Amino acid sequence: MTLSETNKSIAPRIKKKESYLMLTIRQISKNKLAVVASLYLIFLIIVVILAPLIAPFDPTEMHMDDSLVPPNDIYKFGTDDAGRDVFSRVVYGGRISLKVGFISAAIALTLGLPMGLTSGYYGGKVQFSILRFMDIMLAFPGILLALIVVAILGKGIDQVMIAVGIAHVPTFVRVVNGSVLASKENEYIMAGRLCGANDFRLITRYVLPNIVAPIIVMLTLYVAGGILAASALSFLGLGAQPPSPEWGAMISRGRQNLRQSPWMSAYPGLAISSAVIAFNVVGDALRDALDPWIRAR
Repeated sequence: MTLSETNKSIAPRIKKKESYLMLTIRQISKNKLAVVASLYLIFLIIVVILAPLIAPFDPTEMHMDDSLVPPNDIYKFGTDDAGRDVFSRVVYGGRISLKVGFISAAIALTLGLPMGLTSGYYGGKVQFSILRFMDIMLAFPGILLALIVVAILGKGIDQVMIAVGIAHVPTFVRVVNGSVLASKENEYIMAGRLCGANDFRLITRYVLPNIVAPIIVMLTLYVAGGILAASALSFLGLGAQPPSPEWGAMISRGRQNLRQSPWMSAYPGLAISSAVIAFNVVGDALRDALDPWIRAR
């Protein structure tokens, strides 16, 4: 057998090395529930983006002659006590709820990542000071902490986004801190120091890229938590103000007519629960896919 023939016989056995992203996607694709949840979230995002094309009515336009109409061919989800189309309000409400979820997670990332990196890398008094402050914040339940922030900043959806983001900071700092503590003991950190790299370069070029996996998972879960917390605050009248079509506010308004027109609260409640469950399922799948120990099995 010639050398060329030998190479041809060996070539089919050599598999091209997969990228980290493709490997993660392939791992997630094995989880059928995660695939369904991912497709649902993509569908939900497309729906809220195309809300003006999908919603048949203006979500704030009142038709008092059609108040409390049950679901039918014209009003798919029925109408509320002001004659507004519930389906249109649910579609537009997704814009507000998803916006709150993503922006509150971004706020937690912006505030929590630098503190977690600093406390984990430097340790000592710096770590003690930051973590003790986080412990004080953790002494308050998340929703209570958000209520305190809203009480200081005032009512409104923007204030809710800030409040929910701040409420997520303590747990985010602790997760990043623990990941940095494990990462900074690796040999590549020592090699970087021997090469003369300063602390900023070591943190940004060596430590941070190696703790991306838990950060991505936490952000996914924080989006779900943000949607749920914002809906709870809006339900209490502290978030989106009328006539904004926010899911939590819609449930709060619908409870007044829960017996005779349950669809007012049922459909926005279903939207909240399905979105939160989908984000949690995707977050769990990402955690498993990015865990090297589980992937090695």
